[in-house]
Amino acid sequence: MQPTHSEIAAFLAEDMGNGDLTANIIPVSTQAIADVITREQCVLCGQAWFEAVFRQLSPEVAIEWLCAEGSLVSAGTLLCKIQGPARALLSGERTALNLLQTLSATATSARRYAIAVAGTGCKVLDTRKTIPGLRLAQKYAVKCGGCFNHRIGLFDAILIKENHIIAAGSIAAAVKTARRISSASIEVEVENLDEFQQAQAAKPDRIMLDNFSIADTRSAVKQNSRQLELEASGNITLENIRAIAETGVDYISIGALTKNLIAVDLSMRIKLLQA
Repeated sequence: MQPTHSEIAAFLAEDMGNGDLTANIIPVSTQAIADVITREQCVLCGQAWFEAVFRQLSPEVAIEWLCAEGSLVSAGTLLCKIQGPARALLSGERTALNLLQTLSATATSARRYAIAVAGTGCKVLDTRKTIPGLRLAQKYAVKCGGCFNHRIGLFDAILIKENHIIAAGSIAAAVKTARRISSASIEVEVENLDEFQQAQAAKPDRIMLDNFSIADTRSAVKQNSRQLELEASGNITLENIRAIAETGVDYISIGALTKNLIAVDLSMRIKLLQA
């Protein structure tokens, strides 16, 4: 996946405004060489965004990656070497690192959850709980880490939640109308076994079991008998996800993949300046 020119321009404008006042103290002709290292273990993700920042500032910037996108790297690893105009490297440093550390954090989180359910046949999904402006980038990072994407937004699938059901009058009415107005896949969120049975009767494509206990999840799986896709969601952590996956649900969706992030600690140091 590649970021668009306009996306990168917006990220840079947020930081630079009308220009980098501090970088202007450096002569235009000065060239720089820099190293980027990670101070902690992570799944490296976001190389295209990192590169796009510097290349939008100057086409003369050259980046040599020493680690592959999606690879697990240990603390202290040299990720890449950069060479180019010093002003471009200084002006782009924070924006480029912000993107790389955020997407790497997303991929690293996804990897932990993917490992936790390995061998169960259950797929871990992201949600729409993404950082504004980084929806597609974070969903790319989720896949980079070994998990899967739920719907991209409100436009590519129908997810009927509690307030939709209230507004429509019932689960059956909501699903019936959804079938009439769209060919998109239909999912219904339910909060208890009674609602689950109502959703079963309405026959959507998938039912989301929201905050179900392990016992109720098992019961829903048994009642379903593989007729519809089942997705578990709500208060799922690394500590309990395997037990949920082992109930036999097809999917588990987790907002924490994209919202409960601690950015990876990265460092960029200029090693050489030449006039």
